[in-house]
Amino acid sequence: MSTPTPVTDPDLVARLRTDLERAPYTVEAVDALLGPLAQAALGREQALPAQRVTADVGTPLATLVRLFGLGDAVDAEDLERALPTLGISGATALGLVREQGPGVVATCDLRPYGDDGHSWWVASDLSELATRAPLHPDHVLGIGGASTTLASWTPRPPVDRALDLGTGCGVQALHLGSHARHITVTDISTRALAFARFNAALNGCDWEIVEGSMLDPVAGQRFELIVSNPPFVITPRSPEVPMFEYRDGGQAGDAVVADLVRSIGDHLEPGGIAQFLGNWEVVGDADWHERVRGWVADTGLDAWVIQRELQDPAQYAETWSRDGGHHSATAEFAAMYAAWLDDFASRGVTAIGFGVITLQRPAGERAPFVDLTEVAGPVAAPMGPHVLAGVRARTWLAEHDDDELLETAWSCAPDVTEERHGRPGEEDQAVILLRQGGGLRRTVRLDTAGAALVSVCDGSLPAGAAITAIAELLAVDAAALRAQLVPLMRGLVADGLLV
Repeated sequence: MSTPTPVTDPDLVARLRTDLERAPYTVEAVDALLGPLAQAALGREQALPAQRVTADVGTPLATLVRLFGLGDAVDAEDLERALPTLGISGATALGLVREQGPGVVATCDLRPYGDDGHSWWVASDLSELATRAPLHPDHVLGIGGASTTLASWTPRPPVDRALDLGTGCGVQALHLGSHARHITVTDISTRALAFARFNAALNGCDWEIVEGSMLDPVAGQRFELIVSNPPFVITPRSPEVPMFEYRDGGQAGDAVVADLVRSIGDHLEPGGIAQFLGNWEVVGDADWHERVRGWVADTGLDAWVIQRELQDPAQYAETWSRDGGHHSATAEFAAMYAAWLDDFASRGVTAIGFGVITLQRPAGERAPFVDLTEVAGPVAAPMGPHVLAGVRARTWLAEHDDDELLETAWSCAPDVTEERHGRPGEEDQAVILLRQGGGLRRTVRLDTAGAALVSVCDGSLPAGAAITAIAELLAVDAAALRAQLVPLMRGLVADGLLV
């Protein structure tokens, strides 16, 4: 049986906020208290170093970390000192704690969270680290890898209306508050929306909260920005595998993400952007591009999809069999593992991709662009500014032909550098690499002509004129050189190496 959800009592929530600010219960303060060793151990789901660090400190901050972050029982007197305005009685009335023997334990996870410009608190269900037990099917996730990934990759233009589809406890909606005037959040989980409602109140946010499955609650509505961390996990329909509301969309294979790609355009304003995470299956010896391209075909939407990881069925099964607090040395784990392998084998799946999907409804009458690429290495953080710049660059390229591209004077972006490599004693450089310091951190290999073109991209000379001059210098046909260099230029513009 899952624990109750927090109660959104405005007066008590205000008292809680006062105490959390006074503690101060912030990301920076918690980091300083725990130190890098304990923080790293928590990232590996090991609580002991953090328990040792906080055991005898006795400050309000240490008490809150032990109670809400680690799931440890704390002394009632320590908690009264940590929450002097709310008190244990108020925390109990909010559904945050309960008495256990001589001490007090948390009934939910409550921790600080933020980005470069904002500080929040996020309540969710206690993790398996705190409960020391597998999760319940209706578990409400807190701050995790998927939510922080999506937050980092989301473009943040100022918008009037934004939608957080499948909000969970409301992490994405908190970020939307910095640049969206009106925010709607939806989820199929009643418990998740209770946590979202509590988090909105605790952080002084005003969201329209609507219950329902996927896009059903916003039928007929359109938004300038839609973000979603959907239940994208590909889960077998098997009695051996528990169904978790936060990850399982109730459909076979990758149909949840495919359906979202095909239907989300009806809810985007012209120029509106949708940003979400997804998994996709690779069947047989097919390429992942084929499957995802099939999803976006005939949607009328621009699509920029970046595959970040590719796993084989066994890797995928291992990852998600462990999810939810199950351990590999159990019969339950083995049964789940087998069910996943059987499910993939039934459809001939040989690999599973994970990535970031960016869709845009074109604002005018033009053919949509489709860009499907792979980036497995480290990228800039946050990625949102680069995603927005990339969408706008690709939109410009879709709206302008090659002649207009060549009539424009381009400049190398400030984060672009060049590397040249050659054999000792040889005059010519065998390898010329153009490197992007931010964004996707692209590396592009150039030939002599490409390097010459990039070297004169300082915003003063149209690209066509530069290519004509380079053709004369290299004694080659100018038209042929233009045909060779235009695809290179389009790629460099799209990814932000030329601006």
